[in-house]
Amino acid sequence: MTTSTNEQRPNILLITVDQMRYDCLSLLGHPVIETPNLDELARTGVRFDHAYSATPTCVPARAAIFTGQKQTSHGRVGYQDRVPWNYDKTLPGELAKSGYHTQCVGKMHVYPARSLLGFHNVILHDGYLHHNRNKHSVPMQEHFDEVDDYLPWLRAQVPGADLLDLGLDCNASTVARPWALPEHLHPTNWTVSQSIDFLRRRDPRKPFFLWMSFVRPHSPLDPPQAYFDLYKDADLPDPVIGDWALKEDPQGIGLNPVTSKGLVPKRRLRNAMAAYYALITHIDHQIGRFLQVLDEYGERNNTIIMFTSDHGELMGDHHLFRKTLPYEGSTHIPFIVNDPGDHLGLDKGAVVSEIIELRDIMPSLLEAASTEIPDSVEGDSIWDLARANGKSPERPWREHLHGEHAQGMDSTQWITDGWEKYIWYSQTGEEQFFNLAEDPGELHNLMDSPQAQERIHYWRSVLIQELEGREEGYVQDGRLVVGRTPVNILAHLRSNE
Repeated sequence: MTTSTNEQRPNILLITVDQMRYDCLSLLGHPVIETPNLDELARTGVRFDHAYSATPTCVPARAAIFTGQKQTSHGRVGYQDRVPWNYDKTLPGELAKSGYHTQCVGKMHVYPARSLLGFHNVILHDGYLHHNRNKHSVPMQEHFDEVDDYLPWLRAQVPGADLLDLGLDCNASTVARPWALPEHLHPTNWTVSQSIDFLRRRDPRKPFFLWMSFVRPHSPLDPPQAYFDLYKDADLPDPVIGDWALKEDPQGIGLNPVTSKGLVPKRRLRNAMAAYYALITHIDHQIGRFLQVLDEYGERNNTIIMFTSDHGELMGDHHLFRKTLPYEGSTHIPFIVNDPGDHLGLDKGAVVSEIIELRDIMPSLLEAASTEIPDSVEGDSIWDLARANGKSPERPWREHLHGEHAQGMDSTQWITDGWEKYIWYSQTGEEQFFNLAEDPGELHNLMDSPQAQERIHYWRSVLIQELEGREEGYVQDGRLVVGRTPVNILAHLRSNE
């Protein structure tokens, strides 16, 4: 690739956050949250209002971003750490081969942790992962103290500091405490500071691909005090509770600080919600900080920006917490693209309703970089949708998304087109059907509604087609089979370990 050709191609900035709900944008009319910089990116760019994470936990979601593949191809249909990432074609790898200077700052959540996966360099902070903080069985070269970049930096500023100092587990879904150190030491600020430093260190002869990957608003719920103060006394909206949700918690599961379900004490839940919103606003302001510096370097108009999350956060919806489950708070994600230099001819200010997924990121960014899209990629470029001026694109777009997550008795398979959703719990046989167009909060399960039976039958048949031939044996004789053992990693990926 010649220098002149490189200079004509735009930089690419991919911003991802971890565990941000789709509805946490003030642009959408959220009653309390403030996201001025993301609002501006959406106002002057394009927002996709039916973006989903097909396998909504960190590892499989990131596999979709890196490979552009659906979960049955990249092989991760549940959450499992320490499974090697041996993908031949990756988003940063293809961009690097085509002449881009590639850099990731923040969370990768791959294995081994220091795998480059096509990046020229990675400045890593995956947050607290239990498997690599284990002091009794993890090899030294895989231990957090060896692979993380943030903690050694933090300890240089504050001797003896650790990620456990606030007493919050990395999955403490209902317990919050403000950050106890100066704000500039927070991992959110660190991610932006290191990203800004990349602008200084980058090769000026090449366009760059920067993946700025935040660990928050994933717990621990530890916003700087100033941001927590924005929400601690606000009139926060109550979580949505479906008429199908659990009503009692006799075992007190909701008292567990890392719970995924249960009735949580009201004050505790309110503080958790305030801290969650505060973390999002904190990230928003730090994104604004980075964009100002990008402008100072004269690169703002030559940079295509994409913002999204790996999955959502239930945060009390239906008395559920965290992710993995197929409900909107968990699977539905924000997705914004912005092209201030008008390289792509986007319909600025448009809102796109077609259903997109994380696997669409790789082909979209490769197309924006005028880079060949490998045959292994199964996602689709979104730019035709964003140029459609409110009309359906000429080429067919996907009619539905198949999502799933293996998780023991809570393992689910689901189908949605963004307007309706069918859910099947593979271990119990429980089914749910929601009309999202009329019931976006999924308050009413319509499985017993006579008027919904035709649609339920249709979506069940679509799921059967998606699961036909799967190794778990979810379909036999054209019917869904309850109780087949779910797996987190499909056989073809296990055979490559």
